[in-house]
Amino acid sequence: MAINSAPKIRPRALVRASGGPRYAVALAVDALGTGLLRPFLLLYGVTVLRLSAPVTGIAMTAGVVVGLVCMPAVGRWLDRGARSTVVAASMLVRVLGVALLLATPAGHPWPFATASLFLGIGNQAWPAAHAALVATVAHGRERDTALAAGRALRNAGLGTGALIATGCLAGGITALQALAAVTAVAYLAAAALAWSVHLRADPAAGPDEDGAAAAPAPAPRMRALLAANVVYVFCLDVPEIALPLVLVTQLHASPVWSAAIFVANTVLVVTLQVPVTVLMSRFSRRSVLALAGVVLTVSYLGFLVATSLGHGWGAPAVAAVSVVCTLGEIIYAGSATALVTVLAPAHALGRVLARFQLSTGFGLAVSPAVITALASHGPAALWGGLAGATLLSASAVATEKDQGRRPKDSGAGPKGSSASTSGALSAAS
Repeated sequence: MAINSAPKIRPRALVRASGGPRYAVALAVDALGTGLLRPFLLLYGVTVLRLSAPVTGIAMTAGVVVGLVCMPAVGRWLDRGARSTVVAASMLVRVLGVALLLATPAGHPWPFATASLFLGIGNQAWPAAHAALVATVAHGRERDTALAAGRALRNAGLGTGALIATGCLAGGITALQALAAVTAVAYLAAAALAWSVHLRADPAAGPDEDGAAAAPAPAPRMRALLAANVVYVFCLDVPEIALPLVLVTQLHASPVWSAAIFVANTVLVVTLQVPVTVLMSRFSRRSVLALAGVVLTVSYLGFLVATSLGHGWGAPAVAAVSVVCTLGEIIYAGSATALVTVLAPAHALGRVLARFQLSTGFGLAVSPAVITALASHGPAALWGGLAGATLLSASAVATEKDQGRRPKDSGAGPKGSSASTSGALSAAS
């Protein structure tokens, strides 16, 4: 396991390494708009459009799954050099989705399904496009920290938007329609800001992580990493699906516990994502990703023990263990995409990121069904199953061999950085 000294965080330079001030504002506006509507999209279909809950849920799920079909095209577009244009396009397509949502007459499921498809395409395309843009601007460990900063900023925007929307829900149908309209305006403004960055890349002449010209290399298969990622992403749905289900149906606890855990998860991600990622930069990315799996496994086993305590102590114990689970999520999020960006050759960065997003999207699409199915068989099936699968995935990540790349590319990374982001981080004394 390679070890380097941890870098220090310089906020202004980190903003430049993340795409610049305008791009940071675009991310914040986009996340704020997403937070206003996405958590309440099901409620919009049921309340405003008067669709049944099953029909609304199926339409939303279909939008997410079908949206994954666009990823190969997104990957090829990125590999032709597009960067900020793809990010802006992922935001604009969501403008179309919200506009169609506002135009959908009550009782008509197909326009709602189409709106969900456009929203799904944008939501699936954005992570790969954003990662490619940051990978073009920043190199080495600055890239890892910039990606972490983007995730922290996005979670802050999502949380703020959700809080605002929650306060507006007392307005009923009119409030939901107004939130949707504001979301469309936010997406449009974010798209304009992202497009104004005018960032492109020349993959054929792109540097490797050292900044030196690299010969074309085949795209890595990453079969074990992609398969493991499908399991890892289940941790993202634990605070939203698994824990509320367990707390309410098995422990008969107040829904306040679920809300408190969700808020704590958001706050911890916002405040700790960058510091933890910087701290973990002492070690190889692959080792850190494997460590994330171990931490998540420990948390799942902790949930199993916590649920066995019964009604009195069960809920507080679950809340305490959720902190460990969130830490595992933070370590995972800070290392997974960063590892993929350094494994990918410059000319195939878009396609590799698209494949990674396919595994992420697939995991998020199936996790609600898998979690609820396991939970129906009891705590041992749910938490034991998740723990076993995650530990197996961590082992696969740790033992997979990198193909076509030097070992250091998935390791600790160089101590220096490219000139384009020089100064974003400095070596710790």
